[in-house]
Amino acid sequence: MTPNPPLVALYVPGDRTDRFGTAMGAGADVVFVDLEDAVVPAHKAQARDAAVALLADRPGCPVVVRINGIDTPWGDDDLDAMAGCIHLSGVRVPKVETAAQVRRIAERLPAVPIHALIESAVGVENMHEIAHAPNLASIGLGDADLRSDLGITDPDGLAWIQSRTVVAARAAGLPAPMMSVYTAVNDLDGLASSCAAGKAHGFVGRAAIHPRQIPVIRAAFQPDRREIDNARAVLAALDDAAAAGSGVAVLRSGRMVDTAMRRQAERIIALDADTSTQEPT
Repeated sequence: MTPNPPLVALYVPGDRTDRFGTAMGAGADVVFVDLEDAVVPAHKAQARDAAVALLADRPGCPVVVRINGIDTPWGDDDLDAMAGCIHLSGVRVPKVETAAQVRRIAERLPAVPIHALIESAVGVENMHEIAHAPNLASIGLGDADLRSDLGITDPDGLAWIQSRTVVAARAAGLPAPMMSVYTAVNDLDGLASSCAAGKAHGFVGRAAIHPRQIPVIRAAFQPDRREIDNARAVLAALDDAAAAGSGVAVLRSGRMVDTAMRRQAERIIALDADTSTQEPT
């Protein structure tokens, strides 16, 4: 059975150990311990040590550590520290611009899944090559940094790059990308609307920066009963048609479906929490 991809990730600053327990029990599918943007330079070493201590034992849920960029003063130390963490589920790498950067990390952490964040024009231009780099488990966008780099103020100004990210992930055989964080933590209606738009454009799941965002994100990306029933009907009809030697089927509603529609139906079933098990991103 296709495993259920994670729908919600929760960021927690690496230097806020008082929040680690809350983050682990907040109901996210994976916790992102952040050593980068959420941590001031004076606290980088402290945050790194805290992440290592957290991962000394198996944590309450999968943990992916967002390290500092490998070309920053803290990147090498972060990689050295992560190399000794046997309970690490992956590293989230900011400001990736080339496939060579991913290869450098893969050489240092050969058994660790790498999640690349594209946050610059150079990264966007190299997205296809980055997506095919070794050990890469996912790609995503860092919306705020990317808007800053490109000088974009239009709320919809990243739409074509978001579509390009979905295409690059699919072309490389990667999971659909997760959406970037929604920074207005009290605007839950806006979060729900943003998630619905992202889902319609091919994103699956989202990172949260506050536990109150978790149920909204999960509800937005979890398929409802109608979607699940329709997907099951499509798969059953296609199976029956295949047994009869045909690649085309007609549903009870009168809608014709063919084998090209199978993958979307399978994706919906994979997101059904009642039939799948979680995997970390």
